[in-house]
Amino acid sequence: MKTHFYKLMKKIKSANLALLGILLTISSCKSEYKLQLESPKQLQVSEKLSVSVTEKNNQPIDSTWYYLDGQKLAAASAIDISDKKLGKHAVSATIFYGEEQKKLTNTIVFLAAKAPQIYTYEIVNEYPHDENAFTQGLEYYDGFLYESTGQRGSSSLRKVALETGKVLQKIDLEDKYFGEGMTIFNNKIYMLTWQGNKGFVFNLDTFKLEKEFPYGQSKEGWGLTHNNEQLIKTDGTDRVWFLDPETLEEKSHIEVYTIDRNTDKLNEIEYINGKIYANIWQRNSIVIIDPITGTIEGIADLSGLQSKVGKSGDDHVLNGIAYDEEKDRLFVTGKDWNTLFEIKLLKKQ
Repeated sequence: MKTHFYKLMKKIKSANLALLGILLTISSCKSEYKLQLESPKQLQVSEKLSVSVTEKNNQPIDSTWYYLDGQKLAAASAIDISDKKLGKHAVSATIFYGEEQKKLTNTIVFLAAKAPQIYTYEIVNEYPHDENAFTQGLEYYDGFLYESTGQRGSSSLRKVALETGKVLQKIDLEDKYFGEGMTIFNNKIYMLTWQGNKGFVFNLDTFKLEKEFPYGQSKEGWGLTHNNEQLIKTDGTDRVWFLDPETLEEKSHIEVYTIDRNTDKLNEIEYINGKIYANIWQRNSIVIIDPITGTIEGIADLSGLQSKVGKSGDDHVLNGIAYDEEKDRLFVTGKDWNTLFEIKLLKKQ
């Protein structure tokens, strides 16, 4: 009898444990949350952004806080993004349920609000240019052209007479460096190298090297200009960097987009009347960029110039933009071109 009693109690205990296991499983299933942050993958900045959180098991959510680039949003729908930079942004949500919380983050790309204006051109003047100059940077300053050239073993910095193309002053970089863009700011010449992760600062009058500086997040050097306050740098991607001219530290950047895609391989650049004009590597065109948002506002097709100088192929494309602010003159040339052109851009109807 005693043995039978113990066997009965053991069965009851086993049954209770099994029942408890079932209840725990049910409880666990009921408390399992499958949360998902819903947001568009891309959106034009003329549209309104809306985000939401869904719970696939219909579990209750106490509250949700939404953020755009770490800034809390006052609402989750009809969010005005018209003043935002283009490119990648982080939209996130912190969800509160029971005594728990969870953070979810998505990436969204903001696109331009409208298509760029298309430009053609007319040639105003033509000037001689060194056909052996693999032009990487070009700037008009105080009546002269300043130019940086590339290729390892033949990279240089030059001062050039506009009318004749004669090289008046020149220094060569070490053979290990591939010269890239340059600009003049506060009586100094700033020049980049391509993959050397290094830029140079030269004395404007003597071309004497004053200092070197490393790059930051921009791993390569392509184009360089300034806006009278900051240096502006391209690195071959869709990003344009803004540097402190004293410390050479990268302070911010924009990403360059049209209404449906990014534009990378941004190369030689010039700051003209509040806009960034940029060559695109291996293309005979110039894009006009809003320096605040990254919007491509205009595209100038200059493909006819390459054939005019008797060049072809990706190695000898348009590269070099300079601007004479006093006389409102725009100059362009290319890699190993024998001509520098003064052109006027015309809106295509």
